[in-house]
Amino acid sequence: MSSSNQKDALIATAIGAATAGAALAYAVIKANEQKPKARMPKVVRPGSMVFDQSDPRMQSDILFPHNHEEKMRRRIAQRVSVEEENKTPRKSVTVRVPATSANVGPGYDCIGMAVDLWSEITVSRADEFGITAEGEGAVEMPKDETNLMCIGLEAAFKAANKPVPTLHYHVVNRIPYARGLGSSSAAIVGGIIAGLVLAGHKLPCWGSEALLQIASNIEGHPDNVAPSIYGGIQIGIHNGTRWVTERAPHPSGMQAVLFIPDFIGKTSDARGVLQDTISRSEAAFSIGRVAFLVHALCTGNIDNLRYGVEDKMHQPQRGNKLYPYLFPMIEAAQNAGASCAYLSGAGPTVMALTSGASGDIFTQRETERTDNEVAKAMLEVAEEFGIEGKLLVTSIVHEGARVTKVEPPYSTGAITYRDNI
Repeated sequence: MSSSNQKDALIATAIGAATAGAALAYAVIKANEQKPKARMPKVVRPGSMVFDQSDPRMQSDILFPHNHEEKMRRRIAQRVSVEEENKTPRKSVTVRVPATSANVGPGYDCIGMAVDLWSEITVSRADEFGITAEGEGAVEMPKDETNLMCIGLEAAFKAANKPVPTLHYHVVNRIPYARGLGSSSAAIVGGIIAGLVLAGHKLPCWGSEALLQIASNIEGHPDNVAPSIYGGIQIGIHNGTRWVTERAPHPSGMQAVLFIPDFIGKTSDARGVLQDTISRSEAAFSIGRVAFLVHALCTGNIDNLRYGVEDKMHQPQRGNKLYPYLFPMIEAAQNAGASCAYLSGAGPTVMALTSGASGDIFTQRETERTDNEVAKAMLEVAEEFGIEGKLLVTSIVHEGARVTKVEPPYSTGAITYRDNI
């Protein structure tokens, strides 16, 4: 056979083999498509979370460490039963709610912290409506349905889709009324929680933070209600769909020194002195300070707190027009050893943060503390300006509002809850 014929034969053989291979591959693919797919075996690593991906609730194959809400959503979705006993309407409930200090310098309407100063709200089913109060602001607070406790409770019953029964409220109020320490938010949050317990209704938390939504919608912003609910230092925003909040850390052993004037500060008056617009340079100043504030809290760099609480949005305006003692008191507190000082909420209270108390403040060495010197310096400024008031030394608390007593109780012979509630 000639070389030319040999080449033609080889080419023909190659084409035939390729055609046959393609046909065979096509046949195999079609056959596999008709067979049910075998499930791959699961590889489980120690400590890992495994979900059945055939479950329609499991839409994502990957969970990252920061996906807290998704993790909790999946955990709740897999629960088979819910403790029905906790859904039973109650006759009476007592709720303990902390004071809060909002704004924290440049964190206007978005950063707040819970303070170790508590009020107690007891709500009971009754034959006729009534509100009684003792302690701070007992005379000034409204005694009708316009009280924010009642508004919060009504919102809870609305969420439960139940009518509000006739109730009696009693308040032991230790949070100074209208002084910039979140007395309004405490009333709102306490009312909501009391209403949920009395109605026997539960709200979803992870993925929705329903309690925060109700409270923030009543208050208008989350900087007071978020720490009142969750405790600690909270950063809250509205993401376009709902209110969301995250906890910021704070250095351990930090003390709060508060000068609380005797006069009432109305939030409406404090907002009235603020301008609707600020300059670009003022905005840049406040943005930089709030970034410094959060970084100082996260790293425990307390030396940077004094710069982190500066701002141009509300403190200068309120200091110049409403509280002339504000900046002299801030300067005096910081010169006496405070890490920082700022106007608490809308005022008139001034709050200073100090370090050095890693345990009980009455049992550690005086040389390790600065709160006494800071308190004296703040009182001297108050005396200079002729401002009457009181000085409170306390701390930031990690815990928010909680139920302390309920009738009938949640605790049973088998399960006993904290405080035997």
